[in-house]
Amino acid sequence: MVKIAKKVAAAREGIDRNKLYSLEDAIKMVKSKASAKFDESVEIAMNLGVDPRHADQMVRGVVSLPNGTGKTVRVAVFARGAKADEAKAAGADIVGAEDLMETIQSGKLDFDRCIATPDMMPLVGRLGKILGPRNLMPNPKVGTVTMDVKGAVGAAKGGAVEYRVEKAGIIHAGIGKVSFSEEALLQNIKAFTDAVVKSKPAGAKGTYVKKVAVSSTMGPGVHVEPGTAI
Repeated sequence: MVKIAKKVAAAREGIDRNKLYSLEDAIKMVKSKASAKFDESVEIAMNLGVDPRHADQMVRGVVSLPNGTGKTVRVAVFARGAKADEAKAAGADIVGAEDLMETIQSGKLDFDRCIATPDMMPLVGRLGKILGPRNLMPNPKVGTVTMDVKGAVGAAKGGAVEYRVEKAGIIHAGIGKVSFSEEALLQNIKAFTDAVVKSKPAGAKGTYVKKVAVSSTMGPGVHVEPGTAI
């Protein structure tokens, strides 16, 4: 415990928790403070001026990051026949129908993204209580309920990131790895924040982007001046 406390203290050294840094400076700090023995993910958190309990203030969507996420994404597809074959050819990791539903019901969710053709949604709908809380439920608004199975699988594998605002008005997302260059991380963050800003709901009043912070998996959060991130 003492060793962990020392690591945390060392990581926080030089970071003023009450200061807002430019996005460029924040990225440099996150990269320099990452000390894990693995390639840590770089994450962004945005505090939005919305109350997602109201339908007209929900923020969700999908964005393709120009430099990918650096993460290997496992994709499951609900499809039959020719569309199932198309999914397999596109590189989907798991493809099925009733058999896939039974696998998920048994508690095995060995995937990061779930895609379905529209005709499969009555079946997938039975899994709402399992997939919903994990943000894995296919949805036409983010392109995961579609007849373009090849395109959806390709997007998921190529760095498409889904986002959805949580109860407290916060959006979290992984936008790269510590091993990425500062420029690559900057481009990814700008693409992500641009998508979130464009998703501003009609019911949002006042300041939309209130707070922004970036961090690595094991590192401290660095608060960012919102104007430099959007």
